[in-house]
Amino acid sequence: MRDQGVLEEVKSTLALLTAKAPGRAIEVRVPPYAAVQCGDGPTHTRGTPANVIEMNAPTWLALAKGEINWADALNNGDIIASGVRADLSEYLPLRIQS
Repeated sequence: MRDQGVLEEVKSTLALLTAKAPGRAIEVRVPPYAAVQCGDGPTHTRGTPANVIEMNAPTWLALAKGEINWADALNNGDIIASGVRADLSEYLPLRIQS
């Protein structure tokens, strides 16, 4: 069962990411809450994207807030990333209004 507060926070932070990194080269998945496409590069249109990043909601929210960094989360196995553009470190943390 999804927590409504987590759902709203995941969606709002992913919206900030897509505003900061417009494009469709990378697919970011935070199951079961949301998935977005972002990042400059070749546009993905069908099938499995070439650049995919997947993580759980607590990891995504911690990255977005700057509580953990990309390299540590990736090294800890908290992020599954494939593809040459599957790296969001240049966009994180996001500016989140409190």
